[in-house]
Amino acid sequence: MTTVITKTAALRIAQAARVLADVNAAAFAAKLGDQLGLPITEEKLAKVTVADVKLILSGEETVDPDVDNASIKLAVRHLWGATDEDESLPATAAYTEGDMPGSLRVAVASNTEENLDGHFGSCPRFLIYQVGRDEIRLIEVRSTSLADEAEDKNVARANLIKDCQIVYVQSIGGPAAAKAVRANIHPVKSPEGGQVRLTLQRLQAVLDAPPPWLAKILGVEAKSLRQFADTEED
Repeated sequence: MTTVITKTAALRIAQAARVLADVNAAAFAAKLGDQLGLPITEEKLAKVTVADVKLILSGEETVDPDVDNASIKLAVRHLWGATDEDESLPATAAYTEGDMPGSLRVAVASNTEENLDGHFGSCPRFLIYQVGRDEIRLIEVRSTSLADEAEDKNVARANLIKDCQIVYVQSIGGPAAAKAVRANIHPVKSPEGGQVRLTLQRLQAVLDAPPPWLAKILGVEAKSLRQFADTEED
């Protein structure tokens, strides 16, 4: 009997399908077999490109066509067999509650290193920061692997970071955003992505004069609204 797929290759395909929202894993594997030829081996999967996966995902029976590029790139990494152990994860610093009075706790969806490059529903980890006026401190790296075993992984991901007031993502779907909001987490989309600390420095710069959405999180009056209150008093 001819083996159509090796055990390791099957595991890689399952991991790739898991990070692609609403993918039919069986159809995805069948399409890979059509494209790569049988048997599907680790050597063949190592040659799959982002363009190949985009072509496979164009089939209606395979996936929702709105899968984002960040998720596709992460799926390709899984097909290659790349894991967190292959990456340089950022070092965290000790933190005790009360160390940074008036600070915010911020989650960042990340696929690689200390970068904002993840989709809320498929990133392998959230980087957790404490952000104050004078300091940005990475306090924890939280894997999403257990959350993805839940029946509703987006609810589980929101619960994973429910101690955070803000989550930065490169992309997030409407239903997932609603679940984050219900967990009292404000999602902020940053399609351009980039280095996390540059993004958080921009957040840090407006803490003294926050826009309305941030003022609500901080529990203070927005400077932009205060001017109208002053006008009414006059």
